[in-house]
Amino acid sequence: MVTPGGDRAGEDRPGDAVDGVRPDEAHDQRHAGAAPGHPAARPPAERPSAAGPVAVAGRDLICRVAVWATGAFVVVSALAAAWPDTFLPLSVPVDLVLFAVGCAAFLWAYALAIGRSRYETVTMAGLFFLSEGAAPPDVTRLLRGALAVQVVAAVAVASARPFTALAFSVLVPMFGLGLMALWAARHGRFPPKAPERGD
Repeated sequence: MVTPGGDRAGEDRPGDAVDGVRPDEAHDQRHAGAAPGHPAARPPAERPSAAGPVAVAGRDLICRVAVWATGAFVVVSALAAAWPDTFLPLSVPVDLVLFAVGCAAFLWAYALAIGRSRYETVTMAGLFFLSEGAAPPDVTRLLRGALAVQVVAAVAVASARPFTALAFSVLVPMFGLGLMALWAARHGRFPPKAPERGD
């Protein structure tokens, strides 16, 4: 028998209840027992997609901080190398602040990674160097590039003025490492951990 709406009698339609339970209610029941923070406990819209995080380096806050801080470091270090008497008092505080921020970001990233490692396979290479597809290519290039610029600039200015306070510049690459780790810990894509089999 065909109903006026064109559906056969007794045929389930999308959204109809099955055994008294609607599909959305069944989904909620199926994931209600998931541990807090586990991807299965999140609504579908909040779970990471299979394609990984959607990020554009130009709009990402961590990437913008990396670019602007690296630029400031290069400019201040170059001025201090050229005119140490004038700009060295500015260069040293910049170096120490970036180093401290990098250490804090590194520790924060490590704490976040420990939490994610309960459900995902977080690797050291992916966390600290954005390897193994942990980040989109544009984010990886930008953050690795910022770290490379910091290393080159630090070695260059420290070599130009050896045995001076410009040696503090070699601490700045910690800033780049810390930001890479923080990005991976917050937004990185890691494969889910395989379920443990009972004995």
